[in-house]
Amino acid sequence: MLIPFLAMVRKDLRLFFTDRRAVLLTLAAPIAIASFIGAITQNAGRNTERARIAVAIVDEDNSTISKAIVTAAQKDENLAVIATSAADARERVRRGTTSVALILPRGFGDQAGRSMFRPAAVQPRPQLDVLFDPSRTAEVGMVRGIFTEHAMQAVSREVFSGATGRQNLKETLAELESSGMPADTKARLRTMLASVLAFQESLPPAAQDSTGDRGFSMPYTVREEAVTARANVTYNAYAHSVAGMAIQFLLFAMANHGIEILTERQRGIWKRLRSAPVSRYLILAGKAASGALISLTSLLLSFAFAMLVFGVRIEGSIVGFAAICVACSLMAATLGVLVATLGNSPATARGLTTFGILMMVMLGGAWVPMFLFPAWLQRVTLVVPIRWAIDGLDAMTWRGVGLSGAVVPTAILLGFTAAFAAIAVARFRWEEA
Repeated sequence: MLIPFLAMVRKDLRLFFTDRRAVLLTLAAPIAIASFIGAITQNAGRNTERARIAVAIVDEDNSTISKAIVTAAQKDENLAVIATSAADARERVRRGTTSVALILPRGFGDQAGRSMFRPAAVQPRPQLDVLFDPSRTAEVGMVRGIFTEHAMQAVSREVFSGATGRQNLKETLAELESSGMPADTKARLRTMLASVLAFQESLPPAAQDSTGDRGFSMPYTVREEAVTARANVTYNAYAHSVAGMAIQFLLFAMANHGIEILTERQRGIWKRLRSAPVSRYLILAGKAASGALISLTSLLLSFAFAMLVFGVRIEGSIVGFAAICVACSLMAATLGVLVATLGNSPATARGLTTFGILMMVMLGGAWVPMFLFPAWLQRVTLVVPIRWAIDGLDAMTWRGVGLSGAVVPTAILLGFTAAFAAIAVARFRWEEA
């Protein structure tokens, strides 16, 4: 039985490599697309200059506090700030040239200073208008956090050492007499506020200036460290993009391999094979073996190119990397055989398999990073074999995980292989239904 098995494998390999379009789609296309995606995302893991968020700020207040906020935002390394009018800011966001626009209304600085130590029922909070591009909502939270830091520092600086703070103290002392506080509490508060006001007014003019480096500031500093399984291993975006695109295109190649099997059956080739001493198990095994060799060649060639050109390295286990590649190739090959046994005709199989593969690749994290998925969807994707293949290859390359990191992905991929093969054998039909 080995002779007909090898003959079928050799025939499929010769047909594949003589079809230039199939070779180009399976071998060259994933390298080209992965190179493009990797080039875009590569800087995410390097200590290069960060891309700044485009922000438009409209200062309708023109107060000491609002000016200080705008100045601090313009100096922030995370923001690319432009001061403009409300109409222009809205137009910039509408056209997509600016991610977020902040509008500081008239009276913002005065109301913010008064609100510092007064409840909202007594002193209404000023409203900050935020205009944002709905396609870039992730940046809104970042801008809000950065702006909060600058606003708190500017407001507190003015309140504690500027003219606004002294005026607020005088107004609070005046309001204190008509308040409903107990007499002893009122007396102690009056003494404290009067002492603070006297202290501020006794300072030299330079110390009363609110433009210095005072006010509330971040009470900590941040030290960032990229963590991988091994020290001195840096993130390489090409490793992930090559894994995703290589798997995507080998799946398409295997789906096409399965459709070709359907075409052979449609042409009556299977009827002739049936008269020979060849079982259905041998036919499916031969098709799966040739498909696995094509898939493994595509996967290894893609990573070889990435290693030579983009510096991708197997930082984890070489044995684990090889095991995942083999398991992934077997899974893809049996998926192609499954397509052949489930499809009624090449035309119907082509459309369904294209949709199915695109969904698997998308849910597997080859296109969209997994962390962007909702929590429930992240759990659902555990039943998608592509996710385990990509996670396993990531672990063996840039994450630097050892052999233990390849055991679960390899076992799950082999489990899918066995399931696909079992269904294919059960659904095998010699003739077209």
